[in-house]
Amino acid sequence: MRTSIALFFSALLSLFGLGEARARQAEDSLLRRQIGQMIIAGFRGFTVTDKVADAVQRLGIGGVIYFDRDVPSAVNRRNVRSPEQLQQLSADLQRLAAEAGHPELFIAIDQEGGRVNRLKQAYGFPKSVSAAYQGRVDRPDTTWLWAERTAESCRQAGINVDFAPCVDVNVNPACPIVGAVERSFSADPEKVVAHARIWIDALHRQGVRTSLKHFPGHGSSRADSHLGLVDITRTWERERELAPYRALIGEDGYADFVMVGHLVHRGVDTLPASLSRRWVTDVLRGELGYRGLVITDDLNMGAITEHYTLGGAVERAVNAGVDMIIVGNNGPVFEPDLTARTIELIFQAVCEGRISRARIAEASGRISVMKQNIFNDKSH
Repeated sequence: MRTSIALFFSALLSLFGLGEARARQAEDSLLRRQIGQMIIAGFRGFTVTDKVADAVQRLGIGGVIYFDRDVPSAVNRRNVRSPEQLQQLSADLQRLAAEAGHPELFIAIDQEGGRVNRLKQAYGFPKSVSAAYQGRVDRPDTTWLWAERTAESCRQAGINVDFAPCVDVNVNPACPIVGAVERSFSADPEKVVAHARIWIDALHRQGVRTSLKHFPGHGSSRADSHLGLVDITRTWERERELAPYRALIGEDGYADFVMVGHLVHRGVDTLPASLSRRWVTDVLRGELGYRGLVITDDLNMGAITEHYTLGGAVERAVNAGVDMIIVGNNGPVFEPDLTARTIELIFQAVCEGRISRARIAEASGRISVMKQNIFNDKSH
């Protein structure tokens, strides 16, 4: 009798242990799906390759970013060949996500016009002009024309996120990554806001979400964050450079994306803004009241890769309050398994208690809301 009772309780304990293991597996599976949704990944190919298919279906990434130039090989062959090809690529990627039961993808691009122009005339897309040109002309109808043309090109290509408009104020016209390449509408914050509003409206009308960048302001810098860490401690003008964000977030209720730059202001934090809780949580969300998605600038840029490991960078970014991370894989070296490695690094940081599950769930919730807003209202 005692043997039977012992066996009964042993079986119960085994079942309980099995139940615990299955619960842990379910929790880990959910966690990996949530982390995957936080990643915007770059990839090589004009068509769906095995690598990007795996990232979409098995890893469940939140989105992709298109480039026309492949930096590691120094050739203009990456993702963009023609309007028809890009439309097919976008459709194929969305189909893969749907087949795997994942939410629709954010399909993103940096399409500002002028120098930052992935959809070039050489590939069959319409002509574009720089933000500085639009600011100099300073006519709403002219800016609308160029913004609408960009919005239509994105929509037709299946792109639903344009990392534009650039709302950096042209504080330093010699800034090598903003002023010198005509990415700012103006040195006057009010003009920057006026033209940015037109771009946001034009893109929204075509169902394309937008991104203000590069928070907290790259326009005063003297260096390029693609190449190394950029210190804006002595050049940044707080009221002038935060003015576009304050107006668009506070007055207009803007809540798409804000891209945070790899910019250091030692009066605020020794970390780049993209990795800084003081900037993301305290200033952007706290002081400015932003409620949309926060996304990093590409973590493969020199400002990050020269000073931080990938694991250290993603851990800091997520803990800072960032919701999505760009790993464009378009720096000096192409890493075939970069997307999988990034997801695993975040997963391990959560498992080891360096990132909370609550922080992942918070980011996942915001991403889910944004996707529902885009894909349930494509006429917005």
